[in-house]
Amino acid sequence: MIIVKSEREIDLMRRAGKILAGAFEVAAPLMQPGVVAREIDRAVDDFIRSRGGIPSFKNYPNANGVPFPASVCLSIDEEVVHGIPGDQVLREGTIIGLDIGVKYQGYHADSARTYAIGDVDVERRRLIAVTRRALELGLEQARAGNRLSDIGHAIQTYAEGEGCGVVRDLVGHGVGRELHEDPQIPNYGQSGRGPVLRRGMTLAIEPMINLGSWEVDMIGEWRIVTHDRKPSAHFEHTVAVRDGEPEILTHL
Repeated sequence: MIIVKSEREIDLMRRAGKILAGAFEVAAPLMQPGVVAREIDRAVDDFIRSRGGIPSFKNYPNANGVPFPASVCLSIDEEVVHGIPGDQVLREGTIIGLDIGVKYQGYHADSARTYAIGDVDVERRRLIAVTRRALELGLEQARAGNRLSDIGHAIQTYAEGEGCGVVRDLVGHGVGRELHEDPQIPNYGQSGRGPVLRRGMTLAIEPMINLGSWEVDMIGEWRIVTHDRKPSAHFEHTVAVRDGEPEILTHL
């Protein structure tokens, strides 16, 4: 069931989103060669808690009931999502996806960004730009009266037109009192399908775009990597559906 939020609920999600956006401001200067991944996780966790929030991902269980051990998903190069920050040292020439969630007074916001570490090659720079633009095009469709599949269609049409693979095994989602709510939001598909979007729906739209094919592999309990081991990028915002321009809740 898709839950339409009240303006009071959206305001709490907006506050969670501002804390989350601030967490990315804390993380961004650390996205440098030589930094240990665990340091980024610690800095983000400290910031979120200092602002009255709770990291949404810490101890979040997967389908097997295994809790995620960190506050940040930190995914390097071929890792699509759910990379676990530990003793990895950030290396020049790689790209890093950061996915962070914040819970504030019972409501979640969810966002992701991909960073270039030092000088990266032209193909990785292009992948980041394509994925960021794919998110923008998906967000534009999150308007009352559109259909849910219009979001994924816009993302897929653009990304595949740029020669990239659109991950199919992972999707965006509704968000609110729960970190993952209905509906699931694929990043591909035909337009004009699925539920009609209504004012007050809150959605986490998150294209995951690969430099190679769309296929992915699961490694262990959490890590998901590209099947061909080529790099992947990930951007995400939490938005509230409005009658016109959607409201992005995860901006400062």
